[in-house]
Amino acid sequence: MVRRSTREIKVGGVAIGGGAPVSVQTMCNRDPHDEAALVSQVSSCAELGADIVRLTVPDVEAAAVLGRVRRATGVPLVADIHFDWRCALASIEAGADALRLNPGNIGGPERVREVARAAKAKGVPIRVGVNGGSLERDIVAKYGGGGDAKFAAPPEALVESALRHVALLENEGFRDIAISVKASDVPRTLAAYRLLAGKCDCPLHLGVTEAGTFVPGTVRSSVALGILLSEGIGDTIRVSLTDEPEKEVQVGVEILRSLGMRDPGPHVTSCPTCGRTKADVFRVAAEVQAALERIYRRAGKGRPFPRVAVMGCVVNGPGEAKAADIALCGGDGVFLVYDHGRHVETVPESRAVDAVLARVRGCCGE
Repeated sequence: MVRRSTREIKVGGVAIGGGAPVSVQTMCNRDPHDEAALVSQVSSCAELGADIVRLTVPDVEAAAVLGRVRRATGVPLVADIHFDWRCALASIEAGADALRLNPGNIGGPERVREVARAAKAKGVPIRVGVNGGSLERDIVAKYGGGGDAKFAAPPEALVESALRHVALLENEGFRDIAISVKASDVPRTLAAYRLLAGKCDCPLHLGVTEAGTFVPGTVRSSVALGILLSEGIGDTIRVSLTDEPEKEVQVGVEILRSLGMRDPGPHVTSCPTCGRTKADVFRVAAEVQAALERIYRRAGKGRPFPRVAVMGCVVNGPGEAKAADIALCGGDGVFLVYDHGRHVETVPESRAVDAVLARVRGCCGE
């Protein structure tokens, strides 16, 4: 696919736009003043493939915490700013790698200009993040909202808001800008990003805002982001779920893998199970997948990595076992272990995950 040509910005050591690989972002949901909890969550997300993590900064104390988390983890961090521009200034001083500003609630054009001047002095990029639920009053009125609770911002409203604030930043000589125009449904999200893509050369941060709980949120995000990325639109993504950020990262990584835009990573073939299944394939497959992701990241990109299968019964199990490098075939409370198509041992269900991982580690030289 031919990707849209954009300027490049840097969030810490991660390039966004300018032809750089599409990066995966998420956002912490721990108390913004709890340094230990944030360090743990940022590290967990990075281990699963997050390139950039965002932290909310509701006050200047939280900005100081963000700085300490950044130093403890080394992961590029974005300060999420609403309502008080002073939190943006404090975050810049604390060492944030980027800012996310919601122009509809930051306090007016002069506040945006003040933040732009401080960010430019420190080389900190800004994402202009527009959401349908927090547009400026004049734009809501222009597009027919006028306080109507049923108003859903049209794509044109999102784009107008974004470009208005990009112009404010650029008038200050500030060009390290990314933009997002997130709606809460797929059609408006697609229309907004397509419209925006033709009006500027800023890198675009893709997402469906307030996408929902795990299953509907994953589907909506995958459909919208998959379509846009396949059209060459988008430079970094965040899957917004009413769930833990680690799951957002996993979904985001898989979206990119499915499009060939991310290193393929570990491949686990697993069956959906049926009435013949006598072992807990759900648990075993999930644990194997999670553990393989961790081993894969430690092993490093480009290293040979075995294909693994976790199957529940004798219908497709033996055939998949022969096609995989390492496989489990479930029995009544046990799993048969296959190594390159050859049955090598039978283990109780409680040892199935360890049996697979031991052979994977052997293949990877751990």
